[in-house]
Amino acid sequence: MSTQRRTRTILQLLAVLLALAATGTGTATAAATAQAAEQPLLHVNHSYGVLDRETADAIEHSAYLKDFANFQVRTTTGAGGEKWTGRYLMGRETYLELFGVGDVPGKDGDLGSAGLGVSVEHTGQLSTVVQRLHDAGITNPLEFLQTRDFGDGKPVPWFDGVFTTDQYDTFGAWGMEYRPEYFADPRSNTGPAQYPGDISRNRYLPDDYRNHQMRDVTGIRLGITARDLTNTLPLLRAGGMTVRELPTGATATDGMTTIRFETVAADQVGLRQIDLALNCPTGTKHVEQLGHSTLVVGPGAHARWTFNIRS
Repeated sequence: MSTQRRTRTILQLLAVLLALAATGTGTATAAATAQAAEQPLLHVNHSYGVLDRETADAIEHSAYLKDFANFQVRTTTGAGGEKWTGRYLMGRETYLELFGVGDVPGKDGDLGSAGLGVSVEHTGQLSTVVQRLHDAGITNPLEFLQTRDFGDGKPVPWFDGVFTTDQYDTFGAWGMEYRPEYFADPRSNTGPAQYPGDISRNRYLPDDYRNHQMRDVTGIRLGITARDLTNTLPLLRAGGMTVRELPTGATATDGMTTIRFETVAADQVGLRQIDLALNCPTGTKHVEQLGHSTLVVGPGAHARWTFNIRS
């Protein structure tokens, strides 16, 4: 393009922008652009899935996973004395929570059940998410307090949460805001605040990921029912995540982790795939079979874990 033509094009564009500003349209467009450029309030915190017993047991007793990730198996006591036993792979800002059938009470412990926790990074941001849900027509979001009992029978406030509804099939997503009381409890083993109001995922999770290959969860693929998808997307939108609806489901991303939802029949639901970022690239490919799942690590700085829980 010649210099004269380029200059003429720029002048024409400026004229259009000035005309839009004069009518107020330019102001609205600029505001929309600024809003779109904002960082999301909600970020992927963790995802869980209920696997068949053979796969869950293989994961629990895997020597490879103990080296690959900051891995632990623990039983947690939450609000009302509810207990669940999970297998945890913890990264820098995100983690995985994997259950076997029956490790979680009620229908949440059925094969194929799954969930997604998305959290804020600053104190007070969850109230903004809740207000956005009201503005979007979710008139009765379900707000709750989750506690954690470290074993002395004295529950500690853990996080405030919100669901869009208490009606679901096999999948639920909830917004989270960690409580200052939890960080203040030395048994939480959390890090110091890096800025005022710091309740970030990085502060919450331990730094032991540095001694292993796994760094973070960058992708999650799930099969869920159409009703559960309809209930989930308003929360992710209210949290500022980028949501794209597709004929087969939807995708959502916070800029680091992308979730792909595939709408399926109730008998086909479940965790299907996890993508992971590694701390350092590896020049070789390693394949680890874990029950009805396959973890492929490398080559490069990524890994992919696929699940076939209905084999």
